[in-house]
Amino acid sequence: MINNFPLKKLVLVAGLCLPVFTYAQEAPKTKPNWQNLDLKTDSVFGISTEKAYNELLKGKKHVTVLVAVIDGGIDVEHEDLKKVIWNNPKETAANKKDDDKNGYADDVHGWDFIGSAKGDVHYDNLELTRLVRINNTRFANVDSTKLTGKDLADFKAYSAMKADMDKQVAKAQQTYTVINKFNTLLDGVLAKLGNQNPSLDDITKFEPKDNGEAYVKRVLVSALPSFKNVAEFREKEVNGGLTHFKEQLDYHLNLNFNSRDTVGDNYNNANERFYGNNDVTGPDADHGTHVAGIIGAIRDNNLGVMGVANDVAIMSVRTVPTGDERDKDVANAIRYAAANGAKVINMSFGKSYSYNKKAVDDAVKFALNKDVLLVHAAGNDNNNTEVELNVPNRIYEDKSGVAGAWIEVGASGPKDDETLKASFSNYGKTSVDVFAPGVAINSTTPKSAYAEHDGTSMAAPVVTGLAALIRSYYPKLTAVQVKEIIMKSVVKISHNVEIKDGETKKEVPFTDLCVTGGVVNAYNALQLAATY
Repeated sequence: MINNFPLKKLVLVAGLCLPVFTYAQEAPKTKPNWQNLDLKTDSVFGISTEKAYNELLKGKKHVTVLVAVIDGGIDVEHEDLKKVIWNNPKETAANKKDDDKNGYADDVHGWDFIGSAKGDVHYDNLELTRLVRINNTRFANVDSTKLTGKDLADFKAYSAMKADMDKQVAKAQQTYTVINKFNTLLDGVLAKLGNQNPSLDDITKFEPKDNGEAYVKRVLVSALPSFKNVAEFREKEVNGGLTHFKEQLDYHLNLNFNSRDTVGDNYNNANERFYGNNDVTGPDADHGTHVAGIIGAIRDNNLGVMGVANDVAIMSVRTVPTGDERDKDVANAIRYAAANGAKVINMSFGKSYSYNKKAVDDAVKFALNKDVLLVHAAGNDNNNTEVELNVPNRIYEDKSGVAGAWIEVGASGPKDDETLKASFSNYGKTSVDVFAPGVAINSTTPKSAYAEHDGTSMAAPVVTGLAALIRSYYPKLTAVQVKEIIMKSVVKISHNVEIKDGETKKEVPFTDLCVTGGVVNAYNALQLAATY
């Protein structure tokens, strides 16, 4: 699942039934392109990309590296991406023929596994919802006291999932209600001010008549330093929250909603490969376009932003809806990317449940046999993924081992202090490999626009861009070697960092958060690559 709404800023206050909005690490004021800057020179904890270009790469030969972005779609016409979008050399555009005989007609820039001639899937359930729906039918009229063995185990698992879903539905309903209540109070305050977009001075001078108005005033005074004005705060936080939780209730957690008819495949056949369409942008390409820009936005065109890698072709494999991606589609997306020449695959998505992990694992094995490096975002729930499941992951379900050329990425912030771990980022001493910049990252968004987003979804493409950069300048290196180089060349963190455990904050060694105990560094990695 991909999600740009900053839920960590919304916390319910017991008794008041009002949301608390907090603005700290999630909206720092950072330097442009900070993820590519150098800690010593620029005083932000970037990965020293610019230093590497200036001191190590000038005049060096490089080759184009094909990078697949498995995501919600990419705006292939974006001004800062158009020249780096992959053009399938064996396919003739718009002739409705499969010229290269790969099973996908007109796949000029990639493929869409969640669409068909009927259109494209925009919304889908959580995997949890789909599993509960399947098992509702299985256990509808069953006397659980008579179950034994696997049936009993399956029933207990189903009961736990049903309880989890009921809890999420209740939380979404409650949160939607309280944000709506805040919205109504905000309407009242703005009406009294006679201005839908008042200044901070107007708000400061406002004299509230009751507790609700006083609360709105406190929130606005606290929020405005993080936003351009009240209108932006309202659009992003209040309207964004209402939209997010309504989507949860209408689609993600709605047992009666099922979008799969739009695709038209035989969903129960995990071996089915050839379905979908060639619309690699889809109805909402914000997330995938942002990811693509971090990896390879054109560096020398005096437009927008600069990607990490300077010589890539970006393949869009549309697989992730607003909701949870499906294992069958993820498996086919990995296979498509690997079969069509991708050398690095970015996967900025994840979920807490899996329907058919074996299908994904088999596709990962296929990709590894093609010498592909897979880069995956660790997730944004501030969870320890050694305890809480986040899939896909590198551990094969059949216990046959782990994926070697797989890098799991957590998100770091710009300051070399206790806030270095992004507050939202998942972590894991053995389940996450490295950290990379993922807070307030400015990148490309649809219609040739630009925006800042937070997330391990942003940290993963920083690492993907680095992997592509290494493979571009040192093309003889294998995927496993590139992973080894990235992990060996991190900047080790010697100080403690802050993590939040429930409502309690504590400081832990960075070595407790990931395998390497460090943040990736392009300069160090390229120096090391030169020795291989």
